[in-house]
Order: sequence, then structure tokens, then C-alpha cells
Amino acid sequence: MIPTPIRFDDQALHLLDQRRLPAQEVWIDCHGAADAAEAIADLVVRGAPAIGITAAYGLALEGRRTDLDQLETAARDLIAARPTAVNLGWAVERMMQCARSIAADGDELGAALTREALAIHREDAEACRAIGRYGLTLLSDSPRVLTHCNAGALATGGIGTALAPIYTAMEEGRNPEVFACEARPVMQGSRLTTWELTRAGVPVTLLVDSAAAFLIRRGEVESIWVGADRIAANGDVANKVGTLSLACAAALADVPFYVAAPRSTFDPDTPNGAAIPIEYRDPSELAARFAEPVSARETRFWTPAFDITPVALVTAYVSEEGISSGGRSKRA
Repeated sequence: MIPTPIRFDDQALHLLDQRRLPAQEVWIDCHGAADAAEAIADLVVRGAPAIGITAAYGLALEGRRTDLDQLETAARDLIAARPTAVNLGWAVERMMQCARSIAADGDELGAALTREALAIHREDAEACRAIGRYGLTLLSDSPRVLTHCNAGALATGGIGTALAPIYTAMEEGRNPEVFACEARPVMQGSRLTTWELTRAGVPVTLLVDSAAAFLIRRGEVESIWVGADRIAANGDVANKVGTLSLACAAALADVPFYVAAPRSTFDPDTPNGAAIPIEYRDPSELAARFAEPVSARETRFWTPAFDITPVALVTAYVSEEGISSGGRSKRA
């Protein structure tokens, strides 16, 4: 069964706490924008589409009890929670455009914002399905694909982005197999992707990040599929740190490298990858991953959460609007 990490009702926004997976399935409740911002910053919920949906629901709840001025402040706080994923700002701005168009507060504002948040969630689920259908055309009958971080249902409002073609392949009677990188240091691959795929009945093999290039070079996978947190106007891709290494290895081995993302992830206002803001995480995520410290106390840390893959290394982009060529396919 493909999991659903975001639920909403008249009382609260309910989020599956992804920090606890795979050991525990714990749900937390958010009652407004501040709760949603905290959940986004703390990685209770993660994945570009999912944090945009979470922000939208947070503003919908906030709109029931506040006025437009306070809502503007809440919107700024939400956008600041994580800077790299453009879906967050996109969803917040869409919600605020809805709020600004209504000359009312209280119940009427809250109702309008709730409808808009539900629409954002529904549209993302539909986009995931379309990505799955388009992506399926790029897969064989028994595809063996490599993915990084988690770009499945846990990261979206539907069946995922990079994993959507895999789930669609399963539904079509094909026999996909997935290789998942750990995605250090927070281990979204080992904790989340393996949990999600196992629940859905998809065979998955876990490998350390540094083994991926060797696996690709050996010809063990037919394609690499990743999601994205922002795609610049020129096609450069911001995604979980480690993605660039996979793209380089894929180019060397002549293995297709696909980026799957909804149109809300494409940012026409950011000219290229150099202009994408990169989030840096707390060094404790790297220094204290286990019960005992993993480095000397005097160690300095460099902790980017994302890296930039240039368009020249991307074979194609898959969105709900179809398949578009990347720089590698254009050179070919």
C-alpha cells in the first residue's frame, strides 16, 4: 500500500512524522501556520511538493482566526522555513493571492483558503499520476532504476515524482526493481524510500551513497530517477546533496538521468543553478548521527542539504505536461 503522509480535516492538519520512520508511525497535528512552519523546518514533513501542501493547509487554518496583515507575517515565516524548495514559496504565494482577493476575515477567509489548499493538494496528486504515465514510457518491462533521497509518496500529495513511474509500472503488471542510496546524513533513502517501497510491494536494494557510481558503471541499472526542489530557468536542478555525483556517473556510463517534478518546481524567475539558494543544515545531523560522536570535537563541518546538477547532465525532465529534453539528449 502506498502511504499518504498528509491528512486534513476541519480540526487540524495531520502529518506523518517522517523523523520517526521506519521504527515508528507517529502522526502529529498542526493547528496553524506556526505549527506548519516548525514541522517543515524540523523535517517532520519534507519533499518539495509536500512542504508546499503543508504550508497551504497551515495558512488555511491560520486564516480562520486572523486577519490579512497577520496572515502576511505567517506567510513570510513559512517561506523562511526552508529556502531551496521553490514549491514552498509558490504554494504560499498562491494562498496569499487567494486571501488578498477576499475582502473579509474569519469564517469566509478561512473557507476560501481551505478550498484553495485542497485544490493545491488535489492538483499535486493529479500531477504525480501524470508524471507516472509519462515516465512509464521511458521504462522497460522489468526496469532496474536507481534513485536518491526520497521522491515518492512521502514527498508529495500523491504517488510521488521520481517513484511515480515505478508505481505506475507495478500497476501495469511490469516488474520494477529499485536501488536506493542512503542519502546521508539524514538517511531519507534508507529510512523512507525503503519503507515506502516495501509497503507498496516494490523490491528495493539499499546501498551506501559512495557505492552508486560503481553500481552504475557495472551496468546494473537502466536509468537514474531523481526528484527536484527547484529547477532553474536554464534547466539546472537543485536536489538532495549527492545528486550531482549520480549525474556525473550516469554521464560517464551513458545511463539516462531523469528528473521528475511537477511544473510548480520549475522556477522561471531563477536564471540558473548559481542563483538557487542552498540550505545548510545543523552540523549535528552529520556529527551525531549515532549514539556516539562520529568525528573529533574540533572538526569543522560543511553541510549543504542540496547540490546543483547542471542541465548538461540531465537526459530529460518529466512533469505532468510531458517529457522535455535535457542537455545530454540535446548534445546527442
